[in-house]
This record gives sequence, structure tokens and C-alpha cells, in this order.
Amino acid sequence: MASVTLRGVRKVFGKTEVIKGVDLDVADGEFVVFVGPSGCGKSTLLRMIAGLEEISEGELQIEGIRCNDKTPKEREIAMVFQSYALYPHKTVYDNMAFGLQLAKAPREEIDLKVREAARILKMEPLLDRKPSQLSGGQRQRVAIGRAIVRKPKVFLFDEPLSNLDAALRANTRVEIAKLHHDLAATMIYVTHDQIEAMTLADKIVVLEAGEVRQIGSPMELYHRPQNLFVAGFIGSPKMNFLQGKIASAAQGVTGIALASGVTLRVPAAIAKAAAGDSVTVGVRPEHLSVAQDGPLIGKIEVVERLGPETLVNVALGDGGTVIATLPGNSAVKPGDTIRFQPDLARLHVFNESGMRLG
Repeated sequence: MASVTLRGVRKVFGKTEVIKGVDLDVADGEFVVFVGPSGCGKSTLLRMIAGLEEISEGELQIEGIRCNDKTPKEREIAMVFQSYALYPHKTVYDNMAFGLQLAKAPREEIDLKVREAARILKMEPLLDRKPSQLSGGQRQRVAIGRAIVRKPKVFLFDEPLSNLDAALRANTRVEIAKLHHDLAATMIYVTHDQIEAMTLADKIVVLEAGEVRQIGSPMELYHRPQNLFVAGFIGSPKMNFLQGKIASAAQGVTGIALASGVTLRVPAAIAKAAAGDSVTVGVRPEHLSVAQDGPLIGKIEVVERLGPETLVNVALGDGGTVIATLPGNSAVKPGDTIRFQPDLARLHVFNESGMRLG
């Protein structure tokens, strides 16, 4: 396996800059996920690593070797696509063996590698089937198996689960996590699904409009998002945002006056903030507790019962809305008035530019 390094990597199509100077270090054996909304440049960045798109500026290194001008084959990577890209007339065995056959590998070596990949993916009974006889999840495993037999330095995955239904996505996600553990392989994975990113990644790279907004472990991004974009993108249900102003700061406590007139007293001194500054306060749905004297009051508009938990969408009196996570057996219904106490120690505060304070 190998490390991957990007330094000042840019991609320009005509006059449009799609990737805007990305710096990234992927350690040997690390699972890194590129995540962001559609059109943010994550697949383009992956294709540049693969050699399927030219790098307009900057440098790509794989295992310390500059690879900008190397062909995809010379980079010793393997890519798994969203569309499976299987040959419909070939068996599972032959689909997995095809790349090795093209490379004129010995027949015994091909057979050994294909059957080892089939064992890892629990596909031995499927080797004689054609793709039309497989489920979507099984076809994706064939595509992954085709990558495994090549023993690449780096595995690249381009939204591999987006064609699967919810149950198959969950199952295949677990299989990919197990595969990474078993192979100790360097993997770079693209998705727009932040749940996939949170559950699979050692490290997440959050992209917006061709720029990196934050890099960190899933829990780093969840508990300390550095800007409003990451705060709103990472987490399901999404973080709630309330508008306010810094009212006071004394003895390690910061008062934040919300638009509703309520003042939240945050038990922390917020650096680089002064009285009168406009701020956005973020609070995650699980950090809102029902309280008879809670400072946030509103009317329930929608109740979503998920079994172990209940989500309520609440319209606040100042025109804002919040989502709160309640116990699954909560006896609430649309139209009820409800009050919340936010966990003041777990609030996130952002300045007018959307950057984290404190």
C-alpha cells in the first residue's frame, strides 16, 4: 500500500476553476472520504488522483513519487465506479480475472488471486454466474473484487453505493469497512452521503465549491466544526442555527441575545468576539431537552417517529425553526406547544463570516 500527497492541486476547465488549490496527506493504510454536495469537485479530485483527469497545477505524489505525468496503469491504483462497469457476457470469475488476463499473468496466478478475492468477499458460490443473475450489491462486490485481484497501491471508490437501495447500502458499507480492516489498504472514497463518510472514514475531507472546508476525524468534524458549512453538512438530523448578538462577556461567561429576546449564557469565554457582534448559534438536535422553563418555545409542526427516537420539527415564536431529538415513546403531537433547554456547554458559535468562535 502507499501514501498519497496533494500539494496546491488545481483543476481548470476552460475559464472555470473546479478544484482550487487542495493540500492533503493520506497516510499509508488510511481510509479517507471526500464528502460534499453535488458539484463540489470531489469526483473530479478523485479522477485527478486516478489519472483520468489532468492536474492543471500542483503536485500529486503516490508513495513519495511524483505522479502528475504517469498513466493510470503506472500509478498502480484501482478504481471502483458507481456504475459497476461489468462485462454482461462474462461470468463473475472472468470479470474479476479480465485485467490480469490482459496483463498476461500466468493462469495459476490469476486463479489464485481471483479465488482469494472471492473468499474475502464471500463470493465463491457466485463465480460461475453472469452479472444479470446478481443483485446490485453482488455486482458491486464483483467490481470491488476486480480491484482486489490487482493488488493496487491505492483503492479509489467513486460513490460506489449510490445505485443501491437503503438496506443494500447499509450492508455493502459494512462489507467495505471490513475489507479495509482485512487488507489494511489505503482507500480514498467519494460520497455525498455524510452518514457513509462518518461511518467509514479515518479522516474526512469536506469540500465545497472546489475548496477544502475542513479535514479531520469524523468526531472532530461533528463536535468541533470550524465553519457554518461543515456544521450544517455533518450530522443527521442537521444542526439547528439561531441568530443572535453578543450581549456580554464577563468572568468566563458569554451572554448571547437571540432574536426572540432570550439571552443564553454560554459557560465559556468566546475569543475574538465583542459586545454587539452578530453571531450564529448552532445546537444539535440531541442537545435540546424538553424543559418546562426552557428559554426556547415553539409549536410542533411535524412529528417523525423512528422507533428508538422521535424527531420533532418546531416553529419558534421568532419565525425560526428547530429539530429536536426526543425519546421514542414521547407523547407529543403536531400543534403542541413545547419548550426546550439547550445544553449550553455544547453550543457552537460562529461569526458573521461563518467561522467558529472559541
